[in-house]
Amino acid sequence: MRHVENESILILDFGGQYAQLIARRVRDCHVFCEIKPYKTPVDEIKKAGYKGIILTGGPNSVYDPDSPQCDPALLETGIPVLGICYGAQVIAQCLGGEVGSASVKEYGNTSVSFDLSSPLFADTQSDSITWMSHTDQIKQVPSGFRITAHTEHCPVAAMENQEKQCYAVQFHPEVEHSLYGSQMLQNYLYQICQCKGDWKMASFVEATIQELKDTIGDKKVLCALSGGVDSSVAALLVHKAIGKNLTCIFVDHGLLRKNEGDDVERVFRQQFDMNLIRINAQQRFLAKLKGVQDPEQKRKIIGEEFIRVFEEEAKKIGHVDFLCQGTIYPDIVESGIGDSAVIKSHHNVGGLPEDVDFTGIVEPLRDLFKDEVRQVGIELGIPDALVWRQPFPGPGLGIRVIGEITEEKLDILREADAIFREEIMKADLNHSVNQYFAVLTGIHSVGVMGDDRTYDHTIALRAVTTTDFMTADWAKIPYDLLDKISRRIVNEVKAVNRILYDITSKPPATIEWE
Repeated sequence: MRHVENESILILDFGGQYAQLIARRVRDCHVFCEIKPYKTPVDEIKKAGYKGIILTGGPNSVYDPDSPQCDPALLETGIPVLGICYGAQVIAQCLGGEVGSASVKEYGNTSVSFDLSSPLFADTQSDSITWMSHTDQIKQVPSGFRITAHTEHCPVAAMENQEKQCYAVQFHPEVEHSLYGSQMLQNYLYQICQCKGDWKMASFVEATIQELKDTIGDKKVLCALSGGVDSSVAALLVHKAIGKNLTCIFVDHGLLRKNEGDDVERVFRQQFDMNLIRINAQQRFLAKLKGVQDPEQKRKIIGEEFIRVFEEEAKKIGHVDFLCQGTIYPDIVESGIGDSAVIKSHHNVGGLPEDVDFTGIVEPLRDLFKDEVRQVGIELGIPDALVWRQPFPGPGLGIRVIGEITEEKLDILREADAIFREEIMKADLNHSVNQYFAVLTGIHSVGVMGDDRTYDHTIALRAVTTTDFMTADWAKIPYDLLDKISRRIVNEVKAVNRILYDITSKPPATIEWE
């Protein structure tokens, strides 16, 4: 299901690592956008009525025969186009300019001189810092273009042809290191594309509920409820649309955090008065996962078993037409768009069996980033404690136990994770640290407890700060707090004798270990 907007920006993905970040920055400006492959036909783009088109960066050289290219007709549509990095070179190459290897490569913070007469650079400074990441550069601009920015080593850091509505920048305005990057994107969206900026959560909620009513009508829906933020908000949207025609199936697969099953049941039964069926299926899932170590296989097994449980429950309660899932936009992106790399299959995207026994699937949040989902939750009146609940993947602790999953390992991880989360809360860091959890690494190491030698489990702690969950930095938790957490886990959790703290950002790592 796709929520149709009055104004929308298309982001054509050429395989760049920042495609998702560009989308997030556009959303920050209250303008809806979506990412599609660079091969999207021009006729399809024209029919969609986009207000603007952004061409992303990419890892290739535009002059290589096999590199992703742009249909020249795209630049003749009259729709304002902004090329970023590789996207800028695509415009130059496509319109007869020259692109070649740069004699001096530019990476990271770079000083740029701007021509402030360009509408793209209005309300910025003539000299500023931007984020560069390129080995090629535009050596000759196409006919009709003028140079609007340069650096010491890059003669064409930006160019434009206002008549063609084509703008190009060699740097990355979407990255926070580009000091006036947000202003430049606003100039493109508001001044050049003439967007109004009416992408607001209140209007999204109203329009989505109406769309769900129109799509579902009086038919029955099962919701894949995990109790996490995404599935909770998705369930509430559907509940607002169809009421008791929604049945929430809460599958307790035995891969939940400490006391989580009881908490979920209490909130949704008592507070939201939903039709809720709780299925205790721990042994069933453990049996399916026995001996399985590969994370992708675990994801697919868990995803398929979820569907099988839903099918069985559907038969008990009568005919059910739709399955509701809490899929969000990063799930779609990380599972691959067009030629983009598949980072990992998502349990709501790539892990479903092909023979799902439902008429259709409704995913009311599939266009939203995580913080937008939280905003929708607030609009719906969901309590803060649930809206700000820690993100938790559908496969649960199944992908936080590295290697084979056993009941003993799950019990160890639950206790360690509960201690970690409790201490973060006590230290009042639960809002500044955006996600934090423990991982059972599958590593055993030698230790000494009392006078005895031990050979026990190693727990890794993961904590990150992020605004969009597409990129993330490891959280700088105070040493004394880490020390307290480490001592508590080792002293209170059996069979653990070593604690590690993950200090890897995303990228290169993902937030989850598997």
